[in-house]
Amino acid sequence: MAIPDPSKRLEAMPPYMFQELERRISDKRAAGIDVISLGIGDPDEPTYPHIVSAMQEAVAENANQKYPSNRGREEFRRASAEFYERRFGVEIDPESEMIPAIGAKECIYNLCFAFLDPGGVALAADPGYPVYTGGPVLAGATPELLPLLPELGFAPDLSAVPADVAARARLMFLNYPNNPTGAVVPEGFFEMVVSFAREHEILVVHDNAYSETTYDGYVAPSFLATPGAKEIGVEVFSLSKGFNMTGWRCAAILGNADAVQTYWRLKTNVDSGLFEAVQMAGVAALQGPTGPRERMNETYVRRRDLVVSALREIGVDVNAPKGTIYVWAPVPEGHTSTSFSELVLEEAAVVVSPGSMYGPSGEGFFRISLTTPDDRISEAVERMRQHLT
Repeated sequence: MAIPDPSKRLEAMPPYMFQELERRISDKRAAGIDVISLGIGDPDEPTYPHIVSAMQEAVAENANQKYPSNRGREEFRRASAEFYERRFGVEIDPESEMIPAIGAKECIYNLCFAFLDPGGVALAADPGYPVYTGGPVLAGATPELLPLLPELGFAPDLSAVPADVAARARLMFLNYPNNPTGAVVPEGFFEMVVSFAREHEILVVHDNAYSETTYDGYVAPSFLATPGAKEIGVEVFSLSKGFNMTGWRCAAILGNADAVQTYWRLKTNVDSGLFEAVQMAGVAALQGPTGPRERMNETYVRRRDLVVSALREIGVDVNAPKGTIYVWAPVPEGHTSTSFSELVLEEAAVVVSPGSMYGPSGEGFFRISLTTPDDRISEAVERMRQHLT
């Protein structure tokens, strides 16, 4: 008996880009080729020991084996609020303005179903995290792209959004420090976002995945610290990258109480909440020492400088990012994003991500992830030097 065809909404989705990267890496390695992947941003260093210890202790507690509350443990809600006050100067009511999320991806996806009706519109950064566009498609809505312009510091020109699109938009997805470009938020941009969202009655969703991964003295702000931001927006704070916890799926949504409540109403029908042992590990992360994060950032700076220096040697005009775990660089003249990535793979057995995978405005760029051990990054850039000069 044949099973039914996939739903039309699923058929409308392009393949998830990292699946294709993983397939290509697997095929090359199966052929005996030593491939070095600089494509996927998954920290290679261990989760910090004090977080692991807290998780081990929490797992052993019988009470944590039961269904969690979708509202979250009081300890995690309070720790999140205290972290936001201490780190960003933002006051969060732990009872009404914060809920745990099973990673940022789940949160962003579920916000689409909580706020978008079929035929609705979500404004999505381009280039950007694929869920900003995939989530609206699955919800039956339309993602309208906000091109991130290099001349504006990889920020969109909000004045260029057509009036009819702005009138229909319900959500706006933004992300600074930015994946994939590595850009930090331009001065005054968040203030413009608040004004635009208030005028058009749009909920802003700021994906704050990289605020703790910054360099050269730069300290990333929270969108919620912008005057008026909590009136029109929420922030998704993920522990994945800054705390080396990608597989733990530990995040939170914070901000506008009504939006948080709406997300919770949807979430209660979708999942049973974040495992409480993970929440207690999150408490340890948020309350723990900053030293491990600082040392991790020193590692990323070392790798960043190695990559940037090598790219400049082969003629790539690249800027050193002040945030994220990525280097975003223009492809050499005469190449598209895909053709350059293919060349690097075939000639140097190194995987880099073509910028076009992140949206049309990513064409002409490629992304290198810094989440590979130093010796492998050194070997990768040396191969690129040998084969591309």
